[in-house]
Amino acid sequence: MRCSLRSWLHSWLHGWLRGFFALCLALSPTLGQAQDTYVVGVEDLDYYPHYRAKGGDYQGFARDVLDLFAAQQGIRFDYKPLPISRLYPAFLEGQVDFKYPDNPNWQQDAKAGKSISYSASVVQAIDGVMVLPSKVGAGADSLKSLGTVRGFTAWDYLDRIKAGSLKVQEVTAFDASLQQGINGRVDGVYMNVDVARYLLRENIQQPDALVFDAGLPHTQGSYQLASLKHAALIEQFNAFLAAQAEQIAALKAKYQLQ
Repeated sequence: MRCSLRSWLHSWLHGWLRGFFALCLALSPTLGQAQDTYVVGVEDLDYYPHYRAKGGDYQGFARDVLDLFAAQQGIRFDYKPLPISRLYPAFLEGQVDFKYPDNPNWQQDAKAGKSISYSASVVQAIDGVMVLPSKVGAGADSLKSLGTVRGFTAWDYLDRIKAGSLKVQEVTAFDASLQQGINGRVDGVYMNVDVARYLLRENIQQPDALVFDAGLPHTQGSYQLASLKHAALIEQFNAFLAAQAEQIAALKAKYQLQ
């Protein structure tokens, strides 16, 4: 009797556990299989609201879009923040699966001979000059000094800089550069317009102290996802961008991207 009871309990417990795990797998299919994991090389740079690596944690609009795609594909993205100077070598040497952001026009010499797959545009970005509201429309000749962050190049103004008609004042942080513009120590500040607006709004708390002058030379480009290894996933990402256009537009609104 004792053996029979023990056998019945063992059989019942085995059946219950088997049913429990079957239910778990039905409710969460990914528990039954390992997720494919891909490493995305990203810039170790505070470029919020586009992206930032804070304490090793990748945040911002880019993270939300890429995580949304990964969830829909049943894959996992691990983000590897690297200094910009190390990111391209890591990408071109195959140390990461993807790079974000990228663009076919960037680092063309370094990428020569490489077969890189690029996604469609994830978001448009403008690098331009933020000026005092009273100086909007004054024209490029009114700029005698331009604030920038060390390591960034004001490509639209290289000729003027080389000719000596425009002096560049570099600092180490974006908000410090904006403060130079607010205080009148430079005639304008050259940086990404979304980043500038965020810092003016959230960090400096003077959202209208400087404004983007669209009449001055500026660069508009796109941020794209790139891969040397996974052309098929880039194609799937393009399909995702088209199918989820409304949701991505909502994310742009959430982060107040232009």
